[in-house]
This record gives sequence, structure tokens and C-alpha cells, in this order.
Amino acid sequence: MVAGYLVRDMEHITVARSSRRTCDVPVNIFGQAISRAHKVIDQFRTFDVDVFAILGMRNLSAFIGELYGAAVIKEAKGLFLKNPHQDGYPDLLLMDDRGQRLWKELQGRLREKTPFSPFATGGIEIKATCGSVPTPDQCKRLGIVKPDLGEERIGVMRGYDWKAHHRETNNLIGLLWDFIGGSPRIVAVFYCSALTDQDWGKIVQPREGGGRTTSVSIMSRHGVQRMYQGWLYVIRDTPYIEFIDQYNDMSLLTKAGRTV
Repeated sequence: MVAGYLVRDMEHITVARSSRRTCDVPVNIFGQAISRAHKVIDQFRTFDVDVFAILGMRNLSAFIGELYGAAVIKEAKGLFLKNPHQDGYPDLLLMDDRGQRLWKELQGRLREKTPFSPFATGGIEIKATCGSVPTPDQCKRLGIVKPDLGEERIGVMRGYDWKAHHRETNNLIGLLWDFIGGSPRIVAVFYCSALTDQDWGKIVQPREGGGRTTSVSIMSRHGVQRMYQGWLYVIRDTPYIEFIDQYNDMSLLTKAGRTV
């Protein structure tokens, strides 16, 4: 049980594999990882420097995803390993019997990217977003103030999605986070193991001379809704529950809140 959250009534999530086989993973790992990640965030708040301001919003969102992934590894007690390559896929390698056998076979190739992109026996990808809010100009026209770093965004949040470098991304843990009391907090955890390339938009290539931006695909509204239907944990706070329900044109979270 995760205090302060709506919790999906289920025991396992299913990790799909390219071989059409599947593996069940205890879902409580992903709830416990929320609490572990928040404890680390609270430790950062005790530093003499504002680590979150140093990172900035874009890097902070990536950091939240990485931190949560590290927390999942800790809570899973050997069931997952971090992909040894930064650009490898998926982020967390599933270490069931098949995964362990393959990992042992690859011990002499850990510096290579190919065996880990993708890792043949699969795992879980993790992506985080703090949602979208109006631009400063749009906020000015609306008579509102755009939230600064460290300020709650839910009051002006307009939507959310996740981004990937390819359209094959599946077995996805999607995080939605916000600032609460000045600290980053994971407000929702979603999961889907049935995403297809149709749930991802056309890959956008970087413009020539456009800096270091890499190719990216943005999840479609259909994909976001599929993730929503696979919700696992959502903070028990009315503004977030209502926003997520309304954005997906359904009331799964509101109904769940009434039954718990």
C-alpha cells in the first residue's frame, strides 16, 4: 500500500516479449519505488544548493525518470538490472530465468551497444513528464502566471504525453510528476504492455543546424489513453484525479476513489 495514493487493485503487471511470451511482475514494486524516490528527493532538499534549479525543467524530468528506475531496481531485489548502455532499450532489463541466462552470455560484451538495443529478452521502459502548460504569451492573454520552477503546475496544466526515440516503445511505465510543497513528486504511474507504433506519432528528425536535438516521436492521444487505462498509482488529490480523468474523457480514477 502506498499512503496518499489511489492503488490499482491488481497483483501483477505483464511484460510482453517479442517472442510472444510474457512474464508477470509484482505490481507493488512500482508503488514502493514512489516512496523510495521521494525519500531521495527529500534528501536533495537538505543540500546548500538548489539541485533542482541547477538541473532545470528538462533535465529534472529526465532525472525523475532515472531516479524512479533506480528505485524500482532497489525494490525489485534482483528482478531488474539497469541497461548498461545509456541509449539501450529497454531501460530496465528483466532478470527472470531467460534474462539471467542471456545476461551471463553477454558478460564479455557489456561495452557493446548492439546486444542491449534491444535486449532480446526484454524489460521495462520508463519515461517521465511534468505535463504541458501555456507559454508565457498564452498565459499573459489568459491573465494567468506561468508556474516557475518549484511551483505547482496542475492549476494550469493542459495535457501530458511521453516521448520516445522510436515507435516500437512498449512495456512502458509512464510517470506524471509535479511540484508539491516545492519538491518534485510523482503524482501518477501508468503502464501499458500493448503499445504499437500507431500509439506513437511520426518521428520528427532534428533540423539542420538545430542544435543537439535528437529524433523523437511523441505519443498520440490514443496512446496516452491506453496508458491511462493501465493506471497503477495516482495521488489521492482531487485536482490531479479530475485533470487526468477529464484529459482522457473518462472517469476511471474518480470511480476508483469512490470504491476505496
